[in-house]
Amino acid sequence: MIKLTWALKPLPVALLFLFAAPFLAAQSSYITGGGDINAINAAEEFRIGIHAYNRYAFNEAILSFERALSFRPGEAIIMDWLGKAYYRSGFESTALRQWRAAVDAYGKNTGAGMIINNRIETVANRRMLFPIADDDVRYLESGRYPGRYEENILYRQPTAVLPHSDGSVWVVAYGSNEIVRIDVNGVIKDRKHGPLNGFDRPYDLVRGAGGRMYLSEYRGGRVSILNPQGDWLAYIGSKGLGRGMFVGPQNLAVDEDGYLYVVDYGNQRISKFDPDGVFVLSFGLKSAMFPGFDSPTGIAVKNGRIFAADSMAKCIYMFDPNGNYLGILTNGLTGPESLRFLSDGRLLAADTNRVLLIDTDSAIVRELGVAGNPRTRIVGADMDSNGSLLAANFAASEVSVLTRFDDLASGLFVQIERIYAEQFPQVTLEVRVEDRLRRPIVGLESLNFLISEGGRVANGQTFLVPAYRVNRADVSVLFERSPLTTALRDDFAAALRDINNALGAQGKIVSVVSAGEQPQRERHENALDAAARGNSVRYSSRWRFDQGLRLAATDLLPGEKRRSVVYVGSGNPGALAFEQYSLSEMAAYLANNGIVFNAVLVGGVVQPSEEIRYLCRETGGKAFPLYRPEGIKEVIESIAFVPNGLYFLNYQSALPTDFGRAWLPVETEVYLMERSGRDTSGYFPPLE
Repeated sequence: MIKLTWALKPLPVALLFLFAAPFLAAQSSYITGGGDINAINAAEEFRIGIHAYNRYAFNEAILSFERALSFRPGEAIIMDWLGKAYYRSGFESTALRQWRAAVDAYGKNTGAGMIINNRIETVANRRMLFPIADDDVRYLESGRYPGRYEENILYRQPTAVLPHSDGSVWVVAYGSNEIVRIDVNGVIKDRKHGPLNGFDRPYDLVRGAGGRMYLSEYRGGRVSILNPQGDWLAYIGSKGLGRGMFVGPQNLAVDEDGYLYVVDYGNQRISKFDPDGVFVLSFGLKSAMFPGFDSPTGIAVKNGRIFAADSMAKCIYMFDPNGNYLGILTNGLTGPESLRFLSDGRLLAADTNRVLLIDTDSAIVRELGVAGNPRTRIVGADMDSNGSLLAANFAASEVSVLTRFDDLASGLFVQIERIYAEQFPQVTLEVRVEDRLRRPIVGLESLNFLISEGGRVANGQTFLVPAYRVNRADVSVLFERSPLTTALRDDFAAALRDINNALGAQGKIVSVVSAGEQPQRERHENALDAAARGNSVRYSSRWRFDQGLRLAATDLLPGEKRRSVVYVGSGNPGALAFEQYSLSEMAAYLANNGIVFNAVLVGGVVQPSEEIRYLCRETGGKAFPLYRPEGIKEVIESIAFVPNGLYFLNYQSALPTDFGRAWLPVETEVYLMERSGRDTSGYFPPLE
């Protein structure tokens, strides 16, 4: 984690009297109105509010900004910052009211007014956190990762894409016998050619247990096992007609238990292997029930059902894990090839020149987008970490990037969340980049950012380590102290031990909170069992879920940028759950501060309440039983890898400071393909 501290202190009233007039006159974007006592008091409260905001004391910031407004009613910059403080506190409706008032004060056609108005539209309209494909949204081509640049061949004939959590994508290049990793800007970051004898017409790439990858080799008649970095480890299978052998292996899939399914094109069958590559069975030959494959292509597995496409039959068949034929999911397609499941359980299919979305329960098929190149054969498609569709266009030797139409129209949601100026003139910005649905934009580099101050490009812009590259996490554990959990103290102790062990060297427990009638922190250092069990007095029917959750979340704000509240309880938040803070306010408080909500269910509960599911859904978390067969280790470990759109940049300020008394403006613009966004902010340099 980047350790940065805030060094500004509130300005004494006596000093404010000395310089308020020249300071206010020099800063047109700051508090206006000359050197009268109201302007002086407003300036003091505004500085105190900025100081509180930057140490995550949002309630204190709100009070200071409210007091500043009482001295200077209608001051645009104060209303803007008051809206920011309410937003970070989870009170989005109140934030929107303040921002709308700030727009009226600035003017809708001013630069500040337009930026705030865009913020208003984004916050008011967004609905979800992570990539999904909406039924009413069309995807348009926003860019390409070309396989050729001028006379240089970068890669040839892509057949598959495998997105990575950092926003980059592995592209399987059939024609150039390699896999290449390309970042969000289309820059090739890595190439892998396999073992000494190289890959032999690689075709598809999927991720298995532990991050390992499987790569089919069409002409090689085998499947390569790769480590998470793409380095070759071993082979599965060989050329031939027998059990576990291949003739032209193509598409791959891995199920929830780690079993690998390989489409054996030449043998017109599908072969199944265990996670270690041991052959299990084959299926798909002609039988009394099944007509047999003509041209098997894509495959995907979910919830005990196997979906296999046939490009010649123009349909998608269904099987069970033992290879028994279940029927046709859909037919009448053009020429289906790759199949991939999205996070919401719907199926993404590459179908000649278009990408389809298929609901596997209703069999409803919808066209998401079409690749624009005249030479088009989309062989593989998937959705990247930023919600864009990536389509491997074999015929044109390129990967098409398709983005939601409304994302292209609305651009990026950029927020300067903190400014560190204690090393002035070196200034460091903490910038969060999201799309309009609050989904983090990952994988950005220095070339995606432009910092300016006072209308001029800032000097010495430097890109620091972004949060998505730091795989560490902080966790606050929230225990339900209700009558339903009084007898579950042993389960609580087991849960806390499991959470602590799962975090290991990748994270730490920063607080343990008992959600009783008066939620409070437990001393947990070297006393995990005692902290988990709590005190019997704290178990009450009047336990407060909302207050406990807010306390646990607040403890995470100063720490690691990947963070989670892990609630342990019955899955029922109780009758007083949202008496002080509403469900939507709590979800916004978590999401607006990058906190994931996870729920560990005890007492034999399998399905939590709708409120618990809502918090998980809105923040990208999960709800799961403590004693599930696979345990909770994998889910807790995954907290350190949740997508994060937070970036750190610094620059050298050239603005005059008036001995530390000036309000210094800064603006950040972010560009990605056809999308952009910007935010303005400001800070007080250290007093001289």
